[in-house]
Amino acid sequence: MLLPDYWLTRPLAEPSEPARRAFDELLQDALRAGDCPTIEFTLPHQRWQFLCHVVEHHDLVAHGSADPGIDRFEPRRPSDLTEFGSQRAVYAASDGIWAMFFAIVDRDRVGSITNACVRLLDGADHEVGGPFYVFSVSDWALPQQPWHTGTVYLLPRRSFVAQPSVAFGDNRVRFEQVAGLEPVTPLAKLTVTPADFPFLDRIRGHDDDRLQELADALQSGQPWPFDC
Repeated sequence: MLLPDYWLTRPLAEPSEPARRAFDELLQDALRAGDCPTIEFTLPHQRWQFLCHVVEHHDLVAHGSADPGIDRFEPRRPSDLTEFGSQRAVYAASDGIWAMFFAIVDRDRVGSITNACVRLLDGADHEVGGPFYVFSVSDWALPQQPWHTGTVYLLPRRSFVAQPSVAFGDNRVRFEQVAGLEPVTPLAKLTVTPADFPFLDRIRGHDDDRLQELADALQSGQPWPFDC
């Protein structure tokens, strides 16, 4: 593995063929219902497996939120260090687990979060590893277990563009983030709990001040303020 060892890998292999068929049927039933129904998930499988399957095999992306009642997503400009991530846009993920993190973390009980989901590509942009994940919240908040029940929305992929890949040694890294410049109406949604998140016990803690110093250095082009 070329990434630092704190990056996490997806915990299980691909779901079985019967599971994939059940996921497809559940999704199609929800899409036929219209008006962004809450998917009634009663299958004997993990919700993260369902979400990962539908965004990887259907024309969908996922957006996690604490708000279960969003009827329409409007573009907004987030605070982000990258050109792609600081656009006025609707943001979503092409990975179901990453979207779940935004659904279950209680933003009112943490000072900051840092997170990513990436895949490694070779020189021909063929995938050589991933997805890999990192999830972290303010270290002072971590003992409080700042999690809650949330919602993952499924959005039509056609209105989104993917974040460009970047060089990483002899390889490239593709972030599983997408952005859409127009408002978008969700197609369906799934309720998720902290227990549904497969990396709940592996969410890291970070120092808010240190993270801000690193962010300031990156934005200003100054030398890194300390070894890391």
